Order: sequence, then C-alpha cells, then structure tokens
Amino acid sequence: MRIALAQLSSLPDREANLERAVAAVDAAAAQGAEVVVFPEIVLDRFFPAVRCGDASRHPAAFLAETIPGPTTERLAAKARQHRMVVVFNLYERDADGRTFDSSPVIDADGTLLGVTRMVHICDYPGFHERDYYRPGDTGAPVYATRAGRIGVAICYDRHYPEYMRALAAGGAELVLIPQAGALGEWPEGLFEAEVRTAAFQNGYFAALCNRVGVEDQLTFAGESFVVDPEGRVLARGKRLEEDLVVAGVDLARCAGSPARRLFWPDRRPELYPAWVSGR
Repeated sequence: MRIALAQLSSLPDREANLERAVAAVDAAAAQGAEVVVFPEIVLDRFFPAVRCGDASRHPAAFLAETIPGPTTERLAAKARQHRMVVVFNLYERDADGRTFDSSPVIDADGTLLGVTRMVHICDYPGFHERDYYRPGDTGAPVYATRAGRIGVAICYDRHYPEYMRALAAGGAELVLIPQAGALGEWPEGLFEAEVRTAAFQNGYFAALCNRVGVEDQLTFAGESFVVDPEGRVLARGKRLEEDLVVAGVDLARCAGSPARRLFWPDRRPELYPAWVSGR
C-alpha cells in the first residue's frame, strides 16, 4: 500500500487552501496512494501564534466549522472518487460552540468514520493554543478503514508516550500525525527521533505531515516523514518547501515487529496506572 503526505503551506486565502488540498488528493491518487494525510490547520494561517485570551472574540473564530461540514463534504467526494482514505485537520466548532483542533477521518467510500480531537493543549511562545482549543474529548480512537487500522496523533499529542501507546493498544497499524512544527521550536532532529521511537516501541508505521512556510515569527520546517515499525525512515520530505511525500508500507509487518513479538507480551499493565498518575 502507498501512503501520501501532503506537505503544504497555508495562504491567506482559505478557499485557495482548500482547492490546493483537493489538488493534493488528486496528485496522491495519481501516484497510487490509498491514504493521504495533511498538516495541522492547513486551511488557515497559523492563528495560534497570536495570543487572544477569548477565542470567541478573535477574528479566527469565524474560521471554525462543523464536522461534518463544507470541508469534509468536499473531501468526502474526493475520497469516493479516488477510493482513498483522507485524514485532514481543521479548526472545529461543535454544536455547543466549543472549538477543537480536529482531524476528521474519511474512508475510501466517502464515509466520515469519526473525528480525533487533540487532547493535550500547549501554551508557549508562538503556540498559544489554549486560547483557541479545548482539550479533546474523543480519546485515542483507532479507525477500521479500507486501508487498515489507522490512529491519529495531532501535533502536540505525539509528545505523550501514553497517547502513542493507547493507539497501539487500540490496534493501530498506521499512526498519522498532522503537524505544525517550526524551526527552533525543539532541538534539531527531535520531531523525527520521538516518532521513530514511538513506532519502534509500539509496533506500527507512523507518518508525520508537517506544514511549511514563513508566517510572522514562525518558519514551518516541512521535512515530513514515514517510519516503519522498526523505527526506520522510509521517506522524507523537503525542508522548507512544499512536497508530496509518497511511501510504500506493508501493514502486515506490524505483527512481526519487535514490539509485537517481544515488548507487548512482557508488559505489566497492572502496574502502570499508579506510575503514570504520579502516585
């Protein structure tokens, strides 16, 4: 199976960004991809760079949309056309007006299988996400897609081994990571190192799709990548440039990975709740 990472920048024009995303689905299909994933908040400039205090009063508030909604309907049509799984990311508003950093997962027949909402919400210079997002309330779901069992770890959630392990416990064979990672945000190479480690420790393929472009004080790095269950990099995107990263993955390899053969049978899950709660 081939998967595609649509490493895109975001223009000030939201409709243009959606058209470019749709074109990326077409391009992925032309290369034989069965799954395509996009960066974090790819329809919009990265508004969490600016502190706002009250998201409902910020100009970005009008960008939040429902799921299902216009964007997911457009992408669902493309998923049906190409028989492709589409994992997107956008600023969601639910029926109660709450806003989330969310990834709808659309199956190859156009069915919206569900929505993963980012659980851990950060607040540090350039990433004032607590001003905009509530903590996700959908847990760590794993979706049974036509392409395989897929989990989603949105950006900051990938820093939490508990979350990455929960996806494995749910049977994920492929973990997709919509990302907005900037130069200088963390030590060089850390984005890749922690995802490679998670894939190795948990026995799944993982693919991080980062955005690119200079937006005010942030320069988004690109360098999207795909890793296998042994933690080896299979493909890597360009640095600081748009790219479509395509890699072949064999999800059957997960069952024979070191994690599944060795680490998982030796786990002691009865001990872990007290450890991770700090008691």
